[in-house]
Amino acid sequence: MRRSALLFVLPALFLAPLAAAQGPAVHYPDTKRGDVVEQHFGESIADPYRWLENDVRTDPEVREWVTAQNAVTNAFLQTLPGREAIRARMTQFYNYERFGIPERAGSRYFYTRNDGLQNQSVLYVRDGLGGTPRVLIDPNGWSQDGATALAEWRPSQDGRHLIYSIQDGGTDWRTVRVLDVATGQPTGDEVRWVKFSNLDWAKDGSGFFYSRFPEPGAHAFQQLNENQSVYFHRLGTAQAEDRLVFATPDHPRWNNSAEVSDDGRWLIVTSSEGTDARYTVTLVDLAHPDAPPRPLVTGMENDWNYLGNRGSLFYWRTNKDAPRQRIVVTDIASPTPAPRELVAQDEATLEGASIVGDRLVLEYLVDAKSEVRTFGLDGRPAGNIALPGIGSTGGFRGHPGSNETFYSFSSYNRPGTIYRYDSATGQSTVFAQPTLPYDPDNYEVSQVFYNSKDGTRIPMFLVRRRDLDRSRPHPTLLYAYGGFDISSTPAFQPRWLTWVDMGGVFAVANIRGGGEYGEAWHDAGRRANKQNVFDDFIAAGEYLIAQHITPEHGLAIEGRSNGGLLIGAVVDQRPDLFAAALPGVGVMDMLRFDRFTAGRYWVDDYGYPDREADFRVLRAYSPYHNIRDGVRYPPILATTADTDDRVVPGHSFKYISAMQHADANGAPHLIRIETRAGHGSGKPTDKQIEEFTDMWAFIAHFTGLEIPTAGAAH
Repeated sequence: MRRSALLFVLPALFLAPLAAAQGPAVHYPDTKRGDVVEQHFGESIADPYRWLENDVRTDPEVREWVTAQNAVTNAFLQTLPGREAIRARMTQFYNYERFGIPERAGSRYFYTRNDGLQNQSVLYVRDGLGGTPRVLIDPNGWSQDGATALAEWRPSQDGRHLIYSIQDGGTDWRTVRVLDVATGQPTGDEVRWVKFSNLDWAKDGSGFFYSRFPEPGAHAFQQLNENQSVYFHRLGTAQAEDRLVFATPDHPRWNNSAEVSDDGRWLIVTSSEGTDARYTVTLVDLAHPDAPPRPLVTGMENDWNYLGNRGSLFYWRTNKDAPRQRIVVTDIASPTPAPRELVAQDEATLEGASIVGDRLVLEYLVDAKSEVRTFGLDGRPAGNIALPGIGSTGGFRGHPGSNETFYSFSSYNRPGTIYRYDSATGQSTVFAQPTLPYDPDNYEVSQVFYNSKDGTRIPMFLVRRRDLDRSRPHPTLLYAYGGFDISSTPAFQPRWLTWVDMGGVFAVANIRGGGEYGEAWHDAGRRANKQNVFDDFIAAGEYLIAQHITPEHGLAIEGRSNGGLLIGAVVDQRPDLFAAALPGVGVMDMLRFDRFTAGRYWVDDYGYPDREADFRVLRAYSPYHNIRDGVRYPPILATTADTDDRVVPGHSFKYISAMQHADANGAPHLIRIETRAGHGSGKPTDKQIEEFTDMWAFIAHFTGLEIPTAGAAH
């Protein structure tokens, strides 16, 4: 793409000591300190900000605190130079057409599309692959602030009806409704209190299966989620008439998720207790509803992902006897079906699998980059799917009797292109490719490796403008997640490319705790091994400075959710290393995380605060509990939202209050609290642009990144 004729100012480095870039003095609101002190295994644990755990929607005192903190934060942000320039540039990068992966049902194709700056993506349908698209659901008119989103959706097998769920204000709770596809009108069916649920149709289209929790009390956004059960909703009936299909009253903490087998005969119920991929699998005979459920896999010892079935042969992706995953088949016609291996474990990590026609399509991670391989249903290799470069794939959903599937490919420098793949011919063709307001080839994606504290070799992605002067360091933003077996693979985020386009370097460290190298990589970064995660991240920062990629006072850090915990912990441990920190929706109180909403699931990664061995580990790194008086911490802008019922905002409220108290006269320690927003999903585009503009203005100021005052994206 030809560069704009408008002047683009090449960023210069501002290498003055950090103190010179602090900006105006910040006067924090007075935050009440309570006298809560509890005894844990012989140790007195003070929790002076316990009152900030209360729900901001129902507690006037917490609401007043939020208002006061936002006022201070907004006043500081308004003093920062370049905010409008960042907003304009980021808006450019958000303003591109983007598509979701199509889903075929009958002769119809369903997919989402956003024209660029729509707050919410719109669901379209085509009659036939080349049919004219028509709008089926446009959620942009559902609320004035754009914060009500279309969440999960699923067409019936014949394409006549569509289940869709509504997410309001970012909450994890869903309201599920049904649409008549031909007329575009709701049928009147509605189910509520759905959360962490799969949605799947009966093959005859008479209704659908879903999972729900009992209706919560007054504290729906804070109380623990227990007793999830599977129900069947028949079209045209009230939710009160829905049939209970599967429940585990003896195990109230089990989650139960259901999907219908390819042939429609079986309901496959997968049960788990935490975030670990350790499941039991139960078969419910839909042809004989009165038959007792049939346990297929017991013990909650391994990961079992159903891929599909051909008659009595059921195909699975599993880590049983394979920490990096393999493909097996079981014959449920046998009274005691034993898994038979089809595709053995590889050096690469098997991340996803599906059956398309008569092919297994397997998605592998090779040093955190996607590689897609195909096999016959007998396990024989059938070739790889060619990909454009370093990036990530997703999709490959298959249907019995069809060779057609769709997948996406994206990277840090380019958003998702949607491809149609024919498993019979092995050919990929473009289904949808966005027209971009910039040239992706002007940005370079590379990979380096560095050693952590214990010598472990860690991969890290770097994203830079190709014309950036490599002879000198540049302000750098380092991002990581490091938990829950989640891999940080190359993904397009307009906010990250905005930072790069302005002359910064963006780095993603594939630290332990994720799934990049399988089960062992995950285990090396959780529970008693959690300190490895922080050591890996700190080593990444030290590498970036030592290699002169970033200047000594030019490293900013970002992480969200479990990554927010990461940022809080490393700031506690190495406050000297970072120029600025952005902990987002973080888990900051490691002694009480399991008491709210979904927090109880996280004990698989973090451990149990009420068990002494785990308590000692958690206490040692808990961000809230390891803030020390008299330490000069780097500038911090924490972000959270009032409707976050995944990681309740009290975590961030308490953390920033403790930081303000301990370092009242040091660098600014601020919190930005969004209204009618949750943990992240469903957040409208305009709110994303506003939030990330504030974050980038903050770290640009403290890393010395000079913000271009004019010019278009490269």
